[in-house]
Amino acid sequence: MAEKKIRVLIVDDSASVRQALAKVLTEEGDIEIIGAAGDPFMAAKKLQEDVPDVITLDVEMPKMDGITFLRKLMSQHPIPVVMCSSLTEAGSETLMQAMEAGAVDVILKPKIAAADFLAESGARIRQTIRAAAQARLGAMRKRSAGTGSSSAGPAAKLTADAVLPPPTGRAMAKTTEMVCCIGASTGGTEALRELLEVLPANTPGIVIVQHMPEKFTAAFAKRLNGLCEVEVKEAENGDPVLRGHVLIAPGDKHMLLERQGARYVVSVRDGPLVSRHRPSVDVLFRSAARSAGSNAMGVIMTGMGDDGARGMLEMHQAGAFNIAQDEATSVVYGMPKEAVAKGGVDRIVPLEQIAREILAADKRR
Repeated sequence: MAEKKIRVLIVDDSASVRQALAKVLTEEGDIEIIGAAGDPFMAAKKLQEDVPDVITLDVEMPKMDGITFLRKLMSQHPIPVVMCSSLTEAGSETLMQAMEAGAVDVILKPKIAAADFLAESGARIRQTIRAAAQARLGAMRKRSAGTGSSSAGPAAKLTADAVLPPPTGRAMAKTTEMVCCIGASTGGTEALRELLEVLPANTPGIVIVQHMPEKFTAAFAKRLNGLCEVEVKEAENGDPVLRGHVLIAPGDKHMLLERQGARYVVSVRDGPLVSRHRPSVDVLFRSAARSAGSNAMGVIMTGMGDDGARGMLEMHQAGAFNIAQDEATSVVYGMPKEAVAKGGVDRIVPLEQIAREILAADKRR
């Protein structure tokens, strides 16, 4: 018996974007397009006829903008929504409003006739839709407002070996400072907001990989910085990891933790997709195992797939204390589940207890 396909409704005012997105999504056969609409009013009519598993929604459209439509949809008939946006700074900031309003994730608009886009980003778009189809909207907090592939098939799934070698097993000298390394994907933007908002200004230095496209991570960091006591910024190569500061890996770049004498800095670099992601949680976690050992703490949060599971095990073997977000509070219980299965997790806790675990681990030092 054939596996049930993921049914998608595309909402975008550009016919060429609708066509390109449909081509990308249906390439591997497990996703089907049940309809397309040029504006939210057309989309509403189609929803009366057939309810999809996932909606892709443009931000800027005639008659009604995507954010307004999203808020109406979430208040009346919640369906997993993935926002589809262009690479612009203004669009990125608007997109943060969409995540607050209940969107599950974000994808970049397909670049028409761009072979390199279809070869790499196409796989990430399909993976985002698959994750959205598994999203449990009940696990998402109420908002105040109301991916390498080609036509020949998926590319080989690379491990962190593609970026840096495995840990040597040498014990790192204990320092007075702890570094907290966090990985998240689908549902992670709002989960991270809830976590960081309650952390005090003297929190240990934090480095984060959140699966997001380039440009959007800068807007995400800026938004968090305005909400939190800790300082939040998109990481730049060579940034020091400091107490009371949070560094978020830039989209489309890997971020590694490195030791310089008694302090830690981040290295931001290019590289292949690892665990089909860039940035990859596995890359960050492996670098933490190599450079920080027992000075590090690992946190794996909501998201689909297994990115971070291998790296978290390496951190555990190097002496780090690791926690995973529990299933009940995860929008998608994939990454935490795989990390637990690998044996690299010391404790499983709900989202609202993660901050307490970070502060407790810091006190134990």
